[in-house]
Amino acid sequence: MMDHRQVRASDQDRERVAETLRVALTEGRITLEELNERVAGAYTARTLGDLDDMIADLPRQETPPPLVRLPEPDLRLHTGSGRVEQVGRWQVPERISAAAGRWGKVRIDFTRADCAHREVLLDVEITSWFGDIVVLVPRGWRVRDEDVVRRWLGAVHNHPPKPPAPDGVTVRLTGYVQTGDVWVRYR
Repeated sequence: MMDHRQVRASDQDRERVAETLRVALTEGRITLEELNERVAGAYTARTLGDLDDMIADLPRQETPPPLVRLPEPDLRLHTGSGRVEQVGRWQVPERISAAAGRWGKVRIDFTRADCAHREVLLDVEITSWFGDIVVLVPRGWRVRDEDVVRRWLGAVHNHPPKPPAPDGVTVRLTGYVQTGDVWVRYR
């Protein structure tokens, strides 16, 4: 039986190690200089043993919890490289899905919308440096973003101006932001 360290590495193996190194940078475990050196080494690695050496001093990544399958969204706002908007007067459903790919921009404006729900689930996904999702809500609404998984350079910018109104709607963000930004604006 062949030792696993001698098995030739695949491109997928190299990408897995590079992602592990990027996460280590965001956690403060390695410096930017170390990241550059190790990623270069990972992309030129020939065997799984070479790749193991690149991350031997880093903690093993935990297996992510299984994804909970949510019901299909009532409104899908997805774009790969264009612009998608939901603005003006519209009826807000309970579940919305917004995804921005390469150069994609999604804008969801709740300020003139009619909402009969106390909580709206907005599932976001951004996987591109230049992808953005902008969420505009009226004052008094609350946007909760603690359920969004942020990886590498993904960010959610959410700074409510004052406490929400007692009868205000809550928009609960879920999903995944690897790179790019979700911008929450209060009007």
